Amino acid sequence: MNMNIDFKKYSDGLVPAVVQDNDTQKVLMLGFMNDEALQKTMKEGKVTFYSRSKKRLWTKGEESGNFLELRSVAADCDHDTLLIKAHPLGPVCHTGADTCWSEKNHNENFLQYLEDIIELRKKTSPETSYVASLFSKGINKIAQKVGEEAVETVIEAKDDNDALFLNEAADLLFHYLILLNAKGYRLKDVTRLLQERHSK
Repeated sequence: MNMNIDFKKYSDGLVPAVVQDNDTQKVLMLGFMNDEALQKTMKEGKVTFYSRSKKRLWTKGEESGNFLELRSVAADCDHDTLLIKAHPLGPVCHTGADTCWSEKNHNENFLQYLEDIIELRKKTSPETSYVASLFSKGINKIAQKVGEEAVETVIEAKDDNDALFLNEAADLLFHYLILLNAKGYRLKDVTRLLQERHSK
């Protein structure tokens, strides 16, 4: 792809690259690219910048695992600024915020966002992540945990404390999403099956 980016316009050979979430349209961050960073981004599908502090190419997420999966690249009318649309795999900012402006970045389907977080967390250390610790114990432990949360939800449903019931229901749903992930599925697979049943 040749977009005729004017990398020579600025003395350092870099152009600004605004990164936008492809789904929510939120602006996630601003970085800088040279031609090599742009080519690497387009070839490998993970957004890569040129780090002015490190003096080298830097792929977002290379240390944290919070990669930005490329969806599209566009140049502005002056050919000196890039608009990168991407799918973030976890928080974007080094502070742990969803964006570098500390904005929440999830669409109306929060459960889909939560599933992305579970996928991210399971790859971290079991010592630092509850989700990772469950995955490290295997499918039997995950399934057992879902069973425990289901029983606790039923118990609270028989009482009159709405707050406790909702908390247990949330715990059940969270662990159910973990179980689905462990089996290689997502909530959309269950939703699809329900839709097929409904149409019959």
